This record gives sequence, C-alpha cells and structure tokens, in this order.
Amino acid sequence: MRSLIIFIFIIITFNACTFTSHNRIDSNLELIPIPENERKTYVLFGKEQFLQEKENESDNFLSEQSFDDEYAQKAENADPLEPYNRLVTSFNDILYVNVLNPTARTYANVVHQDIRVGISNFFHNITFPIRFANNILQFKFSYASEELGRFLLNSTVGILGFMDPAKEQFNLQKREEDFGQTLGYYGFKEGFHIVLPILGPSNLRDLAGNLVDNYIDPLSTGEIKYKIPNNIEKTVAIKTFDTVNKISLNLGKYENVKEDAIDLYPFLKDIYTQQREKLIKE
Repeated sequence: MRSLIIFIFIIITFNACTFTSHNRIDSNLELIPIPENERKTYVLFGKEQFLQEKENESDNFLSEQSFDDEYAQKAENADPLEPYNRLVTSFNDILYVNVLNPTARTYANVVHQDIRVGISNFFHNITFPIRFANNILQFKFSYASEELGRFLLNSTVGILGFMDPAKEQFNLQKREEDFGQTLGYYGFKEGFHIVLPILGPSNLRDLAGNLVDNYIDPLSTGEIKYKIPNNIEKTVAIKTFDTVNKISLNLGKYENVKEDAIDLYPFLKDIYTQQREKLIKE
C-alpha cells in the first residue's frame, strides 16, 4: 500500500498537475456545484508553466532576431549619396530626352540601320582586350578562347569587325565580362550606389572596375601603343559617337522602362543592381 501511494505521488509530480474547481464545500460539508462562468483552472506546477516560459523566450528571441535582420538589411541597402544620385538621375534624364534621343533619331534617319549595326560591331570588336582579360581573371578559359576566336575571325574575315561571321557562321557567342564583374567574382561587395553623369547607374565596385578597364580599353587615352585616341578630346568624341550609335539601335527602350517607374531613381537603381548580380553569377 505504501509503494502504491509513493508511485501515485511521483506520477502527479512529473505530469504537471492542473485542476479545475467544479464544486465548492459549504459549512455543512456539502458539495455545491460552481456555475461554469465562475470556475477557475489552477496550474500548480509542471510542464504547462515550463512550455509557457519557453514560448515567451522564443517570442523574445524571434523579435530580437527580426530586429537584427531588419537592421542588417537597412545597413546593406544604405544609400549615403541618394540626394546627389537623384540630382544626377534627373540631369541624365533631361539630357537624354532633350539631347541624346533627338540626336540619335536624326542620326538613325540619315544613316542606314545596317551601317549602324556594322559600326556597333566594330566598337564591340575593338574592345576585345577588356573581355578577354576579365574572362582569364575569372578562370573562364573556354570563354576567353571563344572571345579570342571571335576577335581573330571578325578582324579578318569580318573586315575589322564591321561584320560578325564568328557568330553567324561559327556560332561563337559574345562573352561579356568587365573588371567590376571580376571583383564581384572574388567576393567584393558592390558598395554604395552612385549615378554618373551621362554614363548612368553604377556603384563603388563597378566604378573601380571601370578605371581598370579604361586602362586597357583601346578607345581611351593612355600609354599602351594599341590605343586609338591620343588625347582626352578624341576619347570623348569617340565615346559620344559610340553612345549615340547605340541609342539609335535601341530607340524607345528607355521610354518603355520609364513608363513603369513611379519614382525613376530607385527604379533604375534596382534594375541596375539586379542586372549586375545576374551577370556576376553567370
């Protein structure tokens, strides 16, 4: 009998006892039912209280974690140059709408599309060193050899690159890589966003990449012998002509993008950021 009493006591202790008072005892030791709306449940001790404390701790942890995640996300998306970027975005938009786009439309009306495509092919072909070097730096040796094959074929059979037999006849594809992508490949973060006059959206990493690419770019000034322009004025003239030619082949695209923008600056910023992330992953 004593063992049975001890066993019952142990079960009651470890099963988190609760009880609900359904009756009360009056002075005559008679049980009187308690109305349902007056009944109370008492948690004496055990797992109910333990689980409740754990649930509260979990809620506090999730709350702190959510706060930390939100704080980290805000820090990552910091845009210290936003006032400047908005100003330059507006400037670029005005410049495009009132100068570059009308100039490109007039140019497109005068110069046949086949000629403009040939000029675009020429500019792309001559900037081969940038793509070749960055494919090598990213250990994309098959892409680098494909770029080399394209350059040799288009520079000879394609008449200095005005035609693209490498793609049309040999299915050699363009392998676009720049030093900004190379930095991203090695894990460098993009840094804060920055909008450049005329050139448009960029970031700190890609801005540094552009400086390196310009050093080997045949269409920029420098000490390397294969470079075409020998002063800054010729470089600006060549780059401007290349830009107008590109716009003439893509008339209406900027306007279509702009139509979907409620706020132009963050819209273009998101497009640029997503595009760069995609190119780095490819």
